[in-house]
Amino acid sequence: MELSYELDRVPRFTLEMTEEEERVLQEIIEKETIVSLRDHGFIAPKNERDIVPYCSRIHTHFHYEGLAQSGIDIIFENFMDGISLITSKSGLKWDDVIYLLGSRYEDIQKQETVYIASNFQELQRAKDSRQIALLPSLEAASALENEIDRVDILYGLGIRCMGITYNHANTLGSGLGETVDGGLTHFGRKVIERMNRLGMIIDISHCGDRTSLDVIEASEQPVLITHAGARALWNTPRMKSDEVLKACAEKGGIIGVCAAPNTTLTRNYREHSIYSVMEHFKYLVDLVGIDHVGFGPDTFFGDHTAVQHAFDEMLGIADSHKGEEFLQASYVKGLENPAEAMKNMIAWTVMEGYSSAEITKVAGGNAMRVMKEILT
Repeated sequence: MELSYELDRVPRFTLEMTEEEERVLQEIIEKETIVSLRDHGFIAPKNERDIVPYCSRIHTHFHYEGLAQSGIDIIFENFMDGISLITSKSGLKWDDVIYLLGSRYEDIQKQETVYIASNFQELQRAKDSRQIALLPSLEAASALENEIDRVDILYGLGIRCMGITYNHANTLGSGLGETVDGGLTHFGRKVIERMNRLGMIIDISHCGDRTSLDVIEASEQPVLITHAGARALWNTPRMKSDEVLKACAEKGGIIGVCAAPNTTLTRNYREHSIYSVMEHFKYLVDLVGIDHVGFGPDTFFGDHTAVQHAFDEMLGIADSHKGEEFLQASYVKGLENPAEAMKNMIAWTVMEGYSSAEITKVAGGNAMRVMKEILT
């Protein structure tokens, strides 16, 4: 099976920057802490027919070289927990989590590019050590089933950020793909309380609206939307309503702008590119303020669109992307993989005239503020 190790799988996209803009960009990347609220070192197979068999394995390959070229210091990394067991429609099982984390941690022990961080102090040393700190995350809490003490076990295994649901409902609440959103369950409220007590970040990227609002209200700590966009610009369940976005910000949370293929489109840019993604960024900044916006590109190495199609078909979640007609993008121009995505998003803010202080916030400062509050 051949994997997509190439960093130039598609033509590399470059923004036309002046020398002064290039200087500002390099200074920010070299001096400031850059945080991706969602990205992956995952490498996809080159051949589409290999995707499901490969992603059904516990162990998938990780592109350390590619991440080293990303300019990122800290990544919220879920090790593709939703895709590694793509054949499990009901979500990641408990034993699967243990195998997944054990396999990935073992691999990480044998290299020096990235390291696992378990608290804010360990995150802070990434810049000086010229390494990338990975903050272990889970896309959803489905593996808890109805066992509250599993939250503690996950914390002990290094998990520091956990989504409440994926697109389908679970014992905690409703996912964004459900026709009826029943909101946060009693068990879900117990999980929120336990996560707050332990110091585990709560993510509502894939929750339904009612469940999202319930989580924000129930949590004593800020809640994150690590990778999403604005439904006002693109009317699909995968995007978030203004009500949810504003509630998240009012609680002190952050919204990470997503760039997964065919998600953060807009009516001005129906073919997915950096320009549609950054239109969502501008909208979010205007809606909730620059202190509550960050970047969560949600990229990896290889054909993201092909993996997305396989994932949607296997799990029956294609409806999460429906709602408006659009041109199917084979990749997101300018945001193809982690080696270029964050750099280009930051470069765009430089070219648009945002101040260095504003760019520092969205490139990582806002995330660092929230992580300091929760993970210290």
